[in-house]
Amino acid sequence: MNIVKAYGDTLNDGAIQLSFTLPIPFGGKAKEAARLFVLKMGFKHADIVHSAPLSDDFTFFVAYAKTENSIDYDEVEYTEAVDKAMSMDEVNAFIKQNFKRKITIIGACTGFDAHTVGIDAIMNMKGYNHHFGLERYPMVEALNLGAQVPNEKLIEQAKKVNADAIIISQIVTQKDAHIKNLTNFIELIEAEKLRERFVFVIGGPRISNKLAIELGFDAGFGPGTYAEDVATFIVKKMYEKMIEK
Repeated sequence: MNIVKAYGDTLNDGAIQLSFTLPIPFGGKAKEAARLFVLKMGFKHADIVHSAPLSDDFTFFVAYAKTENSIDYDEVEYTEAVDKAMSMDEVNAFIKQNFKRKITIIGACTGFDAHTVGIDAIMNMKGYNHHFGLERYPMVEALNLGAQVPNEKLIEQAKKVNADAIIISQIVTQKDAHIKNLTNFIELIEAEKLRERFVFVIGGPRISNKLAIELGFDAGFGPGTYAEDVATFIVKKMYEKMIEK
């Protein structure tokens, strides 16, 4: 067993930080209400260390609290999509050696989501944070369709260009809009019997590999993901599917 508790100032002190908003006017009464609210969640101690009015009737709070809860880390089940990413050069060499051709990866931010920051970070040539995007990879034909792309259009284009992999970015997650949109995509794929034709990857601030697999995708990537992480998974998954045939 490997029992762990939250760490604040001292190991196993159970201290955590919370931030939340309540629909109440800013002031001393609001801070006390927020403190009691935190205690009602089961915490043993709570301090409101910051509060700020968002409007006349809404206040934002930051609280420090302590809990006796712990977890056995050895019992946590989670598998990363990629244990260790290859570099851009290694990905290109892998493609040359195993596929003898360029691979085609098509991506978009689908549904009504108008944010391209996620898909651009992975696909655009300049990439993000000194990590080049897929457009920079010599052995990758990267097609970025941008934002607000209907699922139907992404699938249609993927078939048209004979893509090897499809990437979907989902930034807007309010009211689980991303879950509904991603579920719709998989339903369309299954209706057209295209499940085995492509490698399916999703990414976004509330995406995890576990969620992606539950929804029917091959892999999911959250914050901190770079193009080489996605590329590594795609080429290894393609190779795995190739040798299984």
